[in-house]
Amino acid sequence: MQLQKPPYLLLLFLLSACLCSCNALRQTHSYDLLLTHANVVDVEQGQVLKNKTVVIDKGTIVEIADGGEAKKYRAATTLEAKGKYLIPGLWDNHVHLRGGEALEAENRNLLPLYIANGITTVRDAGGDLYPAVREWRRQIEAGKLAGPHIISAGPKLDGPKPTWAGSIEVATVAEVPAALDSLQKLGVDFVKIYDSTISGDVFQAIVKEAEARGMLTAGHMPFTAKLGEAIDNGLDITEHLYYAFKAGSPREDSITSVIRASAKTDKPVGFYTALHWLYDTYAPATAQQLFRKMAAHHTAVTPTLYISRVLNHLQQDDHSHDDYLAYIGDGIIKTYDGRINSAKRQSPEAVAFARNLNAKFQGMVPAMQAAGVTILAGSDAGAFNSYIYPGPSLHKELELLQEAGLTPAQSLRTATINGANVMGKADKYGTVATGKAADLVLLDKNPLEDIRNTQAIHAVIFDGKVYTSAELKQLLEWLKK
Repeated sequence: MQLQKPPYLLLLFLLSACLCSCNALRQTHSYDLLLTHANVVDVEQGQVLKNKTVVIDKGTIVEIADGGEAKKYRAATTLEAKGKYLIPGLWDNHVHLRGGEALEAENRNLLPLYIANGITTVRDAGGDLYPAVREWRRQIEAGKLAGPHIISAGPKLDGPKPTWAGSIEVATVAEVPAALDSLQKLGVDFVKIYDSTISGDVFQAIVKEAEARGMLTAGHMPFTAKLGEAIDNGLDITEHLYYAFKAGSPREDSITSVIRASAKTDKPVGFYTALHWLYDTYAPATAQQLFRKMAAHHTAVTPTLYISRVLNHLQQDDHSHDDYLAYIGDGIIKTYDGRINSAKRQSPEAVAFARNLNAKFQGMVPAMQAAGVTILAGSDAGAFNSYIYPGPSLHKELELLQEAGLTPAQSLRTATINGANVMGKADKYGTVATGKAADLVLLDKNPLEDIRNTQAIHAVIFDGKVYTSAELKQLLEWLKK
């Protein structure tokens, strides 16, 4: 028997009844948090979605509706956001939690500074406090400690007698599998490779083996290795700009050969000697070929412009009255001495060269962006990195990225969606969207007009918990020594 289609009026009745029941459900269900009349910043499209109602429950954005529909929802907390701009929580894609047991408590005390500055996720790029980091992460996720989500590399991989304490020594290619086994047992989120003593062959072997295991890799690279080969082997992130700068020289092959040959002598070519050679031979056309390769292979870069500017002005800048020194433990401040004393020993010629080199680095950034390279904002905050304060240093990095030539929208992506994409977490973080984690920052000013407006923080929402501007001020006051 053929079924009859329901009459048109009956369909309208059923649809109307459904809508009424949905509205009734919204009015009877109480959500955790309601943001009303917010200007939602779409970081992917670089536009503002005006006058939106953002509904949050159990740490997740469950609905984004027009501002006029706010009355349809009930919530335990309502935050009026009229005239404010809502962005995803910021990511600092390069920090360090380190310094050994003696500095464990001081590192822990730094974590709330990130929240106070709208940073809800950090990428810990290797250190010697991984057991503590895992515990802090557990406490943060349980709501017992104010701090950001922590993505951590755990101990770095380096060569024999490495510079940084806690690193895993990998002297030969044969030792690579065991080193990666150790990291996998620790449950690290990615592999950080450092270049103090590691050989080029071992570096490339780590990248290749990690790629085969599905492990993300990031790191410094010895000048005996070439970035292009590392990209072919599966390198995911190159930290800082030295290695892309080297690959931008048409003479990279011959310079690398000289460095490799000298490594077997009692007078190896030093890092800074090689930099002078590269400075004289860097060619934008050659660099463009590398940038296109990075984009095609999805190899990201963390430029860290701000730390270079700070360290290269230590000879003249007086940081003794910096506001944020009040939040830094005496033990960590003591670690600043190494770079400060090194800066005092530098000749005027060395200082001038470093500053000119940084100017070239800054010029690479817009070219990378134009080529489609994924750029990650990272501060390099942590012990031993003098006056790079957790929190505000990321905002300074964003300022320099904009100064270098990125648009405010492009700069904002470096500290939001780009990190989430690279670390495989874009399904939960990086944008303001239904189904995403409620890690958000409410700003008084539009960051798409000027990236410095990310500092105009009205409120921070972490995992659905609201920190008002008053509460953020109280948090900072509590953290002072």
